[in-house]
Amino acid sequence: MKLSLGPVLFYWNKTQLGNFYAEMSALPLDVIYLGETVCSKRRAFSLDQWLGLARELQACSPAQIVLSSLTLIEAASEFSTLRRLCDNGQLLVEANDMGAVQVLAERKLPFVAGPALNLYNGHALAQLLDSGMIRWVPPVECSAALISDVLEQVREMDREVPEVEIFAYGHLPLAYSARCFTARAENRPKDDCQFCCINYPDGLALSSQEGQQLFTLNGIQTMSGEVSNLLADYSALKACGADVLRLSPRAQGMAEVVMAFDRVRQGEAPPLFVEGCNGYWHGHAGMLKVEEAGLC
Repeated sequence: MKLSLGPVLFYWNKTQLGNFYAEMSALPLDVIYLGETVCSKRRAFSLDQWLGLARELQACSPAQIVLSSLTLIEAASEFSTLRRLCDNGQLLVEANDMGAVQVLAERKLPFVAGPALNLYNGHALAQLLDSGMIRWVPPVECSAALISDVLEQVREMDREVPEVEIFAYGHLPLAYSARCFTARAENRPKDDCQFCCINYPDGLALSSQEGQQLFTLNGIQTMSGEVSNLLADYSALKACGADVLRLSPRAQGMAEVVMAFDRVRQGEAPPLFVEGCNGYWHGHAGMLKVEEAGLC
């Protein structure tokens, strides 16, 4: 089982990003994803700087370096940047938008199909396999049973099953919008947001009137209120056909998270219970901790 570090979904400044990846480069990660996937207005790193960071990481880490594309393409300038990213000439690309799939397919380049592509069945996977997909990251709402069924559909079509990467840790990216929720929370217009999401390195918590944390706001992205954590489900992850486990970056404590997953894949017994939600994985509401709810 491989471990991957997903792209940073939050807006961090250049110093924080540099320090974070310097720490991550020394950890037992097999894949590291780089790039801005949420908002094109976030410019702590330009595309050229992401490419420079990729070269630095290749020099000091054995991990495969992958460039992640923007999820919501809204302007011609964003599509132009997307083409430049796909034409980098060296690194594998994670396609998070069908525009990226089209660009990569036209160039006959292999790619990772990101979770935002919303691929839920074997026929969709077969089409993207024809376009060059080599790794599938299922949507975060997918259960273990659904993923197993999709892979079986692919086998029944006599197609080669792609590498499967499961979102195993982090705030779940649930939805995207043309509106910026973080700017709205601070009564700012989207076009004059003052990059206020940089004030929330792990997103802005949104709670119900009863005080339950429902969502995390991250600019135009809505995420789960709690962190999803599938470490206790490691055996089921292996059984469903997972090849890679994605750990989504948080501002604090990521080294400990990586090492906890690494110890389990090296043979340590998975914990019986961990902090975080895992409802989607078990086919229930995503915010549930199924062990506490008595559903497993």
